[in-house]
Amino acid sequence: MSSREPAQVIESVRAHFAERYGREPEGVWSAPGRVNLIGEHTDYNGGLCLPIALPHRTYAAVATRDDGVLRVCSLQSEAPAEVALDDVSPERPGGWASYVAGVLWALRREGHDVPGLDVVIDSVVPVGAGLSSSAALECSVGAAVSDLAGLGLLDGADARARLAQACIRAENEIAGAPTGGLDQSAALLCDEATALLLDCRSWQTEPVPFDLASAGYALLVTDTRAHHELVDGQYAARRDACEEAARILGVDTLREVPASGLDAALDRLPTDEMRRRVRHVVTEIDRVERAVAALRAGDLDEVGRLFDASHASMRDDYEISCDELDLATDTARRLGALGARMTGGGFGGSCIAIVRTDAVDDITQAVDAAFAERGFTAPSSFAVTAGSSAHRDA
Repeated sequence: MSSREPAQVIESVRAHFAERYGREPEGVWSAPGRVNLIGEHTDYNGGLCLPIALPHRTYAAVATRDDGVLRVCSLQSEAPAEVALDDVSPERPGGWASYVAGVLWALRREGHDVPGLDVVIDSVVPVGAGLSSSAALECSVGAAVSDLAGLGLLDGADARARLAQACIRAENEIAGAPTGGLDQSAALLCDEATALLLDCRSWQTEPVPFDLASAGYALLVTDTRAHHELVDGQYAARRDACEEAARILGVDTLREVPASGLDAALDRLPTDEMRRRVRHVVTEIDRVERAVAALRAGDLDEVGRLFDASHASMRDDYEISCDELDLATDTARRLGALGARMTGGGFGGSCIAIVRTDAVDDITQAVDAAFAERGFTAPSSFAVTAGSSAHRDA
């Protein structure tokens, strides 16, 4: 992770904006990456999930234009982009800039008067780590557009939820990633020292206390540096399987299948693979409910057990883990973690573990050594606390 402080990143992105565009930005906005504590691949199934916002953020220096053109560049990319807002499509501008252009496109489709923009992006959220760098990018720009165009989409939870929906549509329809809404909701609705219980059927949210430090624990995130990509077909294949299973079962989403009725539902499905996919989703939604109850009761041991069960389900039933994720979680458990699981879309990315604060360094070193022994790319581990949602910084 970058060691740069927020003030340094804000100053950097402002300076690069002035250098590139020959004028000062009208402001700097930022949005966080996220860690999902539990509830993976439940969002597009109308289920429950429990994210926190990371303290690590993506920053956007932005100014309006009067010609309906978007110009955007990132300090993490050598490929700037320029596109007329009238021409935004799944093909244009393409690449990483489609996440930015898609937000403006979605807001315009909803009837908002959105101006052209000059944008410079700087981020300390690692790309491809399963920590939702794409949603942080979308929501930082979405926050800027809301303020600069007077849309009021940061004014309270309901307004922020509407902006989240626009960012979801941008990612689904312009960037081509069939994500379900967890990431954007977390970036716009999470708060410090709390997790966000998100109901992806009603889009209602509820804060859940999440303060491990007071109990002597920390949430250790390990970016495995394993390849992670949401638009390569694997994510979409699992979503398609869930939607087909819901059709066969005669329900709108798998959220309608209760844990108590799981066995009967599985007997009606045609393939073992589909049965395993459904079993993960239904049991994972149940694990979210149990994790929320355990957090409210201060029972971190139970939360740890649920982490472990979640990882096993993702590894065996949903088949979205990988050797690096399994090694990191196994090593953390062996060194005393209460529980560990992969987080995010899978096929690479990051894992999380609940560890004693005084064991963070030892577990980090053990994971590093285990990766080196297996010949894997060196991982990056860091302890995190629950951060704040998208806002204006300067």
